Amino acid sequence: MIAKQLRVSVRSVQRWCRSWQDGGRQTLQSRGSAARPKLGGDLFVVLEQELAKGPVAHG
Repeated sequence: MIAKQLRVSVRSVQRWCRSWQDGGRQTLQSRGSAARPKLGGDLFVVLEQELAKGPVAHG
């Protein structure tokens, strides 16, 4: 019921519960967005250049 209300998987709720039991409230603190870019600006330039070459260039 909790999972449905939060619109998450039962597995996520189980993980959160286990974290809370093992380490308390601080273990549930957000670590930021998972979608946050991992590449710096200079690497984005290289990525754009490689993507522009197309799939044939990369086998």
